[in-house]
Amino acid sequence: MVRALETGLLIDERRRRICELLRAQGRVTVEDLARRFGISQVTIRADLAALESGGALARTHGGALPPEAGQDQPLTVKQLLHHAEKQRIALAAAALIQDGETIILDSGTTTAELAKCIRQRELKAINVITNALNIAALLIDVPSVRLIVPGGILRRESNSLSGPMAESALANLTADRLYLGADAIDPELGVMTPHLAEAELNAKMIRISREVVVVADSSKLTRRNISVIAKTEQIQLLITDRGAPAGALGRLRARGVEVRLV
Repeated sequence: MVRALETGLLIDERRRRICELLRAQGRVTVEDLARRFGISQVTIRADLAALESGGALARTHGGALPPEAGQDQPLTVKQLLHHAEKQRIALAAAALIQDGETIILDSGTTTAELAKCIRQRELKAINVITNALNIAALLIDVPSVRLIVPGGILRRESNSLSGPMAESALANLTADRLYLGADAIDPELGVMTPHLAEAELNAKMIRISREVVVVADSSKLTRRNISVIAKTEQIQLLITDRGAPAGALGRLRARGVEVRLV
């Protein structure tokens, strides 16, 4: 049953809301979506077709279901989800950056929002190390940013570089702060990812950083994954949104992690 009308949205905004509704409800129908957004069923079917081609959902007769469990969604899909929360997290994370610092931006949609915030900051000079090509592209024309991109093997789903070449490139570098994205966060185990090669690179990033700041929306605190990026004891600060489960936050704080809600 449709409880609220959301008319007049731009295409990207509407498709973002469709993804969010699908995650919340477990299924959506063409009829309900057309009524909710005040548009034709033909337009909704076009939205679902576009989202399916990007891996965001699986179309069914009359509607759509979530993608298969365990399927890795491309960056173009992930950036549609929890967008407002990621923007708030990024703003809080960017406020920590001071002139003269060297920071590392891990790959991910929240760290990409952080790169957009850096574009707006009035900084004189900072060093930014990133293994994400999309983040490098966001910062390439910012005069205050000295950009350092390690080489490596490209994983197209995340636009990120990893592997031995990337790890070697970090060997002689140091950083004041690592901004670490997350696919999943377990209060006992730490930050997790399904990608083993990226986990190895993240481990190197942690070793060369004085401070580790995890930037992740609240949905990540309800998941587990195969490979641990950072143990809970290696995290100094988690910036997340107010939808995060109180129990998980309490366990993180008990293990020495500062939590900042935005």
